Amino acid sequence: MGAEREAAGLRPSYLIRVMPAKGVLVAVTADVIVAGGGVIGTAIAWQAAAAGLDVVLVDPERGDAASLVAAGMLAPVSEALFGEGALLRVNLLALERFPSFAGELEEATGHRVGLRREGTLAIAYDAGDYAALMRLTAFRRSAGLDAEELDSRACRKLESFLTPDVHGGVLFAGDWSVDNRRYAAALRAAAAAAKVLLVRDRVTEVLIRDGQARGVRLADGGEIGSAQVVVAAGSASGAVAGLPAELRAAVRPVKGQLLRLRHPDGMPPVLAHTIRATVRGADVYLVPRADGEVIVGATQEERGPDRTVTAGAVHDLLHDAMSVLPVTSELILAETCAGLRPGTPDNGPIVGGFGVGGLLLATGHYRNGILMSPVTADAVVACLTGQPPPAEWAPFTPGRLAGAGPADGGLAGAGPADGGPADGSPARGERSR
Repeated sequence: MGAEREAAGLRPSYLIRVMPAKGVLVAVTADVIVAGGGVIGTAIAWQAAAAGLDVVLVDPERGDAASLVAAGMLAPVSEALFGEGALLRVNLLALERFPSFAGELEEATGHRVGLRREGTLAIAYDAGDYAALMRLTAFRRSAGLDAEELDSRACRKLESFLTPDVHGGVLFAGDWSVDNRRYAAALRAAAAAAKVLLVRDRVTEVLIRDGQARGVRLADGGEIGSAQVVVAAGSASGAVAGLPAELRAAVRPVKGQLLRLRHPDGMPPVLAHTIRATVRGADVYLVPRADGEVIVGATQEERGPDRTVTAGAVHDLLHDAMSVLPVTSELILAETCAGLRPGTPDNGPIVGGFGVGGLLLATGHYRNGILMSPVTADAVVACLTGQPPPAEWAPFTPGRLAGAGPADGGLAGAGPADGGPADGSPARGERSR
């Protein structure tokens, strides 16, 4: 058994049994089990291991449902909308934390994550689009956010390939971006280096006895024992048995499609900033990468759970992108992809406990999973180690959806996010990223 532990890189507190017929793990005990290997779950696993806990991370794939199909925008300012004060506060906390977390990640792994700080340029294609942008800009300024209004000429001075038809725009210098795939790869490498045990399977049920988490059951029939379980399975979190019905129903898959474009050999970069454009009422974004890629996506919601790419979506994305950046037509279409984001009734994340000892949720991050991954990991590890998370998380506990009141694990004040509709309907037009 000692040789098995050493070969697997496991700490002595792990108990392993092997099923001879399949040669797979039947039971493992650990300090904490994390169900879900996207950026949220992997960040939690890494930080929990760094805090000295024995961690098992369970995921059937590589968190591909959302983490690897994203633009990587870190955009609390240009995405701030009416009635979302609580979400804005936690997003600003997330942006403040992201650079130091990315630095720790790069130092731990040697992987560059492609963090860019040039800012986001919001573009309005016509007068109607501009009027809508100005209304939002006035609101964002009233919240103390930095926004610089620009006329068409000033926009094109920043981005020379923009069409002269652009009516005007706003520069949000506080919004950044990260290369989502490099970031996800770095998190996986950090977790592996921290001796997180990765189990390639799916958690089907949280095992609960006498009001206390006891472990999880896997799709292959095996079980993992632990007194602490974190469900961070993204859009699949609602499929995990053992959670209250209200919480399972609260998480829904939201489909998002995007394109990855590449510059032809010898062609200079066509973008320096992230572009968020509104073209006759339709939203599109273009996000540059250091390696020459440009990510193109839209913000309208599509109902999941399928991950098919449609011809209509590709057409609409390219049409709107070329309307504001005509040179887009000269780029190479390298990839089309679709992913599933975990949405919730009020579009806010679900982070914390809800009355079952040792059971925590970290899901529902919608289009902000990458942005929120560091602060979500901080909050969950605080709960796991008996510390209070930052107060910004108080409106986003599971209790607001399950009727359980203040959450366990140090999170209190589990009321709805301020400014949201009383009936629980979305506070904004639902969008995916």
